[in-house]
Amino acid sequence: MTCSLSQNLIQSSLPISQGAEAAIYKAQLTSGSPPILLKYRFQKKYRHPTLDANLTRSRIAGEARALLKCLRSGVNVPGIRMVDATEGILGIQWIEGQSVRKLLPGGAEDDGADNVDSPDVEDSDPLTEYGLSVDEVMNLIGNEIAKMHRVDVIHGDLTTSNMMLRHPKSFVLIDFGLSYQSTLTEDKAVDLYVLERAFSSTHPDSEPMFAKVLIAYAETTGKDWVAIKNRLDDVRLRGRKRSMVG
Repeated sequence: MTCSLSQNLIQSSLPISQGAEAAIYKAQLTSGSPPILLKYRFQKKYRHPTLDANLTRSRIAGEARALLKCLRSGVNVPGIRMVDATEGILGIQWIEGQSVRKLLPGGAEDDGADNVDSPDVEDSDPLTEYGLSVDEVMNLIGNEIAKMHRVDVIHGDLTTSNMMLRHPKSFVLIDFGLSYQSTLTEDKAVDLYVLERAFSSTHPDSEPMFAKVLIAYAETTGKDWVAIKNRLDDVRLRGRKRSMVG
């Protein structure tokens, strides 16, 4: 069977990681061109082939649309380099940097000694390499999420693993695989709540950090913040009740 151009590209690429839904590769579209990141949503054998193909096309197209909307609105996300929804392949800009999770207190503890991407520094604050303080990073996080929500894009998986810092002092939101578009205040509040839970589970004593994220978010959001804050409080209450029930 003859392979498509996209499949040939996958076969010549460097595997980076693989999850339940997709595999990640580092590739080059042409010899000598800048590297790109390929997300390949491979076939799921447990699904009916027609259903699987339709879901794959829909999810690749949806992720590309969310990124494009963010790019057009000035949100810092990777640029799109190629889309092959039929083959389940999305090519985006390769971001040279480090995940925010690894740069904040507690976030690098689970990575182990074999993490070759971690900055090799003895300093207690790895953010020094990027010329940023924790407060400045929280401000960047809040601003970018607010800009994303203002154009009604919901990330769906906001964690510090899906945020990157690169030189010079640049912040990028990544991995829009669960994103969707919504004007609902509830969805924006849930997006924030997911990030709050990610902070509390990954970074010790993170309440002051997340509070600064919300301050920056509120400043950028403007008049819509009151409604989002009230809904966030409701979502938190529902979350606590579910935790109590178990």
